[in-house]
Amino acid sequence: MPKTKAQNIIFTILMAFAMVYAMICYNIAVNRGGMTNEVFLLAFHELVIMWPLAFVLEFFAVEKLSHLIAFRIVTPKDRPIFITLVISCVIVCLMCPVMSLAAAILFKHPGKEIIAVWFQTTAMNFPMALCWQIFFAGPFVRLVFRSLFKKQLEICEPQPGPEC
Repeated sequence: MPKTKAQNIIFTILMAFAMVYAMICYNIAVNRGGMTNEVFLLAFHELVIMWPLAFVLEFFAVEKLSHLIAFRIVTPKDRPIFITLVISCVIVCLMCPVMSLAAAILFKHPGKEIIAVWFQTTAMNFPMALCWQIFFAGPFVRLVFRSLFKKQLEICEPQPGPEC
């Protein structure tokens, strides 16, 4: 959806925030035995570490790899929504284990049980991350992004050129 490198950076920043903040809230709520208003504030403590990590990982590694994998499943001729969904699913499949490992190491103090804690964290996070991405964060971030770049995206659609 982003047409330029600058747009891609902004899109990735927005998506990383939407995913990371929600997943931190989810993990804190699971650890505390339920959701409270306090969870929304507590999440900001971990966000300062996990958000930049997610951005760097997504922008420099996962984005390209996810497209390579996704286009083994879909083709550019497929419906755009199908392509978007496959790419989103592949990104979650790649990001969830890595971010779960980071969270396990940084916040769960696993000691010698690192592998077990990582697997459990990934298994608990994956369904939430996939559903959150497909049904909430993905559509919301794309809506915000289209609103922010409405004019640039309209210019690029009819006649792609150097500015796209």
